Amino acid sequence: MNLILYFSTVLIWGTTWLAIAFQIGDAPVTLSVSYRFGLAAVVLMLLLVLKGVSLKISKKNHLFALSLGGFLFSTNFICFYYATYYIPSGLNAVIFSLAPLLNAFNGWLFLRNTPDKRVIQGGIVGVIGVLLLFLPQILSTETNQLAIFGLVLSLAGTYCFSCGNFISSKAQSLYMPLLPTTAWGMAYGSGFLLILTVAMGNEILLPMDKDYLLSLLYLAIFGSVIGFNTYLLLVGRIGPQKAAYCTVLFPIIALMLSTWFEGYKWEWPAVLGVVMVIMGNLRVFGIDSQWLNRYRLFRQRLVDTSSLKKPT
Repeated sequence: MNLILYFSTVLIWGTTWLAIAFQIGDAPVTLSVSYRFGLAAVVLMLLLVLKGVSLKISKKNHLFALSLGGFLFSTNFICFYYATYYIPSGLNAVIFSLAPLLNAFNGWLFLRNTPDKRVIQGGIVGVIGVLLLFLPQILSTETNQLAIFGLVLSLAGTYCFSCGNFISSKAQSLYMPLLPTTAWGMAYGSGFLLILTVAMGNEILLPMDKDYLLSLLYLAIFGSVIGFNTYLLLVGRIGPQKAAYCTVLFPIIALMLSTWFEGYKWEWPAVLGVVMVIMGNLRVFGIDSQWLNRYRLFRQRLVDTSSLKKPT
């Protein structure tokens, strides 16, 4: 079951980054994100009602839902959407893959869990990888400085996502009903963004562009209703640190799509940077050590087998 949840999350969220790019420019960012989670909330609530699941939750769970709306279904995506103005969607996904490192940081900040050596090592490697990705922009000036602004926005969105992870994990440990609370969280996030849109003086409109509408439906149904619930269920089953390992594979899918559809051009610092970000995440989870131990065990078995076959 965990494996199905894991690969479903990777496939869905790996493709949503490109869909976000199709949402840029046709409407205010706050309104586009509001439409996404408002539609997702309606669809999820209808599905729950059809299944006979009550949407009624306790006041305490409404507070959790309100927190999720703030961190997972509004603020973080405002940052991600605005970042897509300045950097390709694939790079946005690479920044997002630093979520395991930020989860480790939040674990230390909120739970006083001291990060072990592999987390620190992986964090250093991952940060160096991100710096390599943006090396051309860091060394240049003028308009390319906007890419640095995009980097900062993406990092801010990833940190909000990490905070939302811990809120969901805490709520599920207290037996929060996942789907109803998630539906309310999406509704709260959408409502907050709608109010923000009006407060900013923006007009409430719905673009009729085909690409905008199709990407909105994909982001609402697959990226939000299905993607978020599979991920949050995974968080509840294996914890936020292990669940965030999904983010290691997001950039591979997202960068492939960015190359094909956005014309992202690869340079050697970018290639090395992506490899280092992935290696950093692998180190955080100790996956590299597991693979190395398996390789050593495999070699030892080969040696033992060959020694048995030698004539006496």
